[in-house]
Amino acid sequence: MNKVDFPIVCSLTDAELQERRSQILQKTRQAILETKELENGYAFRFPSDAVWLNELIHFIGLERRCCSFLKFTITVEAGDGPIWLELTGPRGTKEFLASFLN
Repeated sequence: MNKVDFPIVCSLTDAELQERRSQILQKTRQAILETKELENGYAFRFPSDAVWLNELIHFIGLERRCCSFLKFTITVEAGDGPIWLELTGPRGTKEFLASFLN
């Protein structure tokens, strides 16, 4: 299988991006309990309840439509352990993500 390099861009219009930031991104950012910097992105720890697992699946469904370069990995720790969401991608992804974290 050939590797496809997607451009590091968001396909939303400015208005759509502002709406996404004010609704979904803000809610998701506020729930982050811990952030780990990765070589090609970030890992975020979320509360360990089913509500947040469902929220993250919804978030990924929306974000993968506009940011096709992102790779999403959800890790659910054993027992009542935390839920981690990793967002990674090609070179430049970390810088792109950092602009949304502020």
